[in-house]
Amino acid sequence: MMKRNQKFTGLIFSAVVAWIMVQGALVLQAKGQKPPETEKPSKVAEKLNKNLALLNQWGKLPDVQQGVYKAAFNVLASKITASYADVARDAEFQKLCEANGIVHLGGPMLGCVSPDGAKVWLRTVRPAKVEVRVMVDGVEKSFGPVESTFESDLSAVVSITGLRPEMRYSYRVFVDGKPLAVPADSTMVTAPDDAKPGKVRIAFGSCFHQWGLGNGKQADLIISRKPSVLLVYGDVAVQDREHHVGYHRADFLMRDFFPAWQRLVASVPVYADWDDHDYFNNDKSGIPPGYVKKDIESVWGVFRSAWNNPSYGFSDDRKGIFFRTRIGSCDVIMTDGRYFRKPAGEKGGTMLGDDQMKWLEDQLLACKGPFIILESGTMWSDYVSDGKDSWGMFDPAGRERIFSFIEKNRIPGVLLISGDRHGARGFRIPRPSGYEFYEFEPASLGGRKGPPVARKEWTTQLFGIENTYAFGEFLIDAMLADPEVTFRLISEDAKEVYKLTLKRSQLTPKAK
Repeated sequence: MMKRNQKFTGLIFSAVVAWIMVQGALVLQAKGQKPPETEKPSKVAEKLNKNLALLNQWGKLPDVQQGVYKAAFNVLASKITASYADVARDAEFQKLCEANGIVHLGGPMLGCVSPDGAKVWLRTVRPAKVEVRVMVDGVEKSFGPVESTFESDLSAVVSITGLRPEMRYSYRVFVDGKPLAVPADSTMVTAPDDAKPGKVRIAFGSCFHQWGLGNGKQADLIISRKPSVLLVYGDVAVQDREHHVGYHRADFLMRDFFPAWQRLVASVPVYADWDDHDYFNNDKSGIPPGYVKKDIESVWGVFRSAWNNPSYGFSDDRKGIFFRTRIGSCDVIMTDGRYFRKPAGEKGGTMLGDDQMKWLEDQLLACKGPFIILESGTMWSDYVSDGKDSWGMFDPAGRERIFSFIEKNRIPGVLLISGDRHGARGFRIPRPSGYEFYEFEPASLGGRKGPPVARKEWTTQLFGIENTYAFGEFLIDAMLADPEVTFRLISEDAKEVYKLTLKRSQLTPKAK
């Protein structure tokens, strides 16, 4: 009898412990902390169906591709740490790929464009050798091979060199010696010579949010305008996946299955930054409550393997994803406002962190001009949503430090771009010195409605639209005595929603 009572008591104790653990997990979720490690099959199926619906919203994806995506998704959803190595080892996935001659999952995606070349990114279905062949003066030259590995998330980046500035080149991509079927008319165009004044066109915007990635009308319009690069900065492919890097990878895979995205990145070099939704979740930054440094490092690693940027933050354990590059007569600085951020209420609250702030100041001084695009994933101005998630909410002192630094050193031609708040807006930012910054925020690549896009009390506003697919564009002419930049906001139907031309002299702080 005593043994029975002990056994019964033990069962009750175990049940109570289990109940306490479940309640504790629910409390953590309610506080916005780390979610459970596993999900019910019904939740996984719900996420898969949502992604498949997104893939088919612009036109039905072939059944074979849907089957491949479904097989990969189920592997990636199976555990938080799931990788493309797990996908490659899955028998069902490999059987589908082999039966249909599928050897790659993403790309080719152009990036790192320069006057003498570019880089080509590709993701394969298993470790393989990737080669790119480019027609140069009537002769096909080979570059690579570069191996895709489990460590690189099955991605490979092939460097193309020895080309001439502002020239269009046809190219082919091979996996283990077999040619890929790439989007029709895919070509790479080298950047203008950055050692002499010239013209350059740069497209930019944020907030594709998955649902805009398949918009072929907008993608084809961007291609037709022949920009040297497309800057996408925030909320591009991954949607609120927290630290589940398996889902991060599944969302990047979905990005690469959209035909519109395939056409776009095979002809226009893309540089990328992240914001809250493709970092962890809405408004999250730094190391969110309940998480550890390893969690953000894992998310960083997935992002890094999914893009074709010139570099990714610091080259040591500090990481991050910021970088500076030069495109013709324009320097481009992409900042990382998520990885290092600390809320303003904390001691030392900051948007960029001390090390990145010092890096930014050094880069601003090193820019060659005549224009500098300075990007922030969130807005420089604080009008929208009472400044929610903007610089003024988290780091007004840091913003002032940047603006004052530019004015003090009379750094010319700075153009501020931003994103995050759905819709598209522009603002003048008057300074006590009499100087004015200009901010352009086309967070409209996904055509979504967000907070109010205009109010009468916003007296420094330039424009505001919502519920419209649109992208921003800078056309820079550095051949003039006083170089000019023309901003355009262009809707998917090719309408010029807003246009503004600024001279370098207007964007040069006055001497005190």
